[in-house]
Amino acid sequence: MDDFILILGWVGLYAPMALGAIGSIMGCSVAGQAAIGAMLDTESGYGRYVGVSAMPSSQVIYGIVVMFTLNRTITLDNAPGIFAIGLLCGFALLFSAVYQGQCCASAIHASKAKPEIFGLSVAPAAIVEGFAVFAFIFALVISGNIPQV
Repeated sequence: MDDFILILGWVGLYAPMALGAIGSIMGCSVAGQAAIGAMLDTESGYGRYVGVSAMPSSQVIYGIVVMFTLNRTITLDNAPGIFAIGLLCGFALLFSAVYQGQCCASAIHASKAKPEIFGLSVAPAAIVEGFAVFAFIFALVISGNIPQV
């Protein structure tokens, strides 16, 4: 049983980075596909489409920072906390990246038809990013209470 608890601690340590990366991959893929479609239908503005499609990549960066913040010797005392924070933060980053990618794809589609709304159409993606930042900050703050050994 002790080994299982230690394994959970290791899973929690790497979960924010891994799940954030999975979400970023999925979100950037959805937005990137929309950007490619928009480039076929428009004569200019390609850079902004590519830029918006990269927005979901920030979640993997947050995951890396959380992983380094949680990094410590895994013991029976701290493994449950590391597991809980790492896994929950990781899922928050995963879901925010996926849904941010969908918001970015919608913004790209909308601005393709009506270029003057580009800035405003990106606002929902920025709001979703805010929730990723909340999860990130929460994980950083709460991880300070986990024993270092």
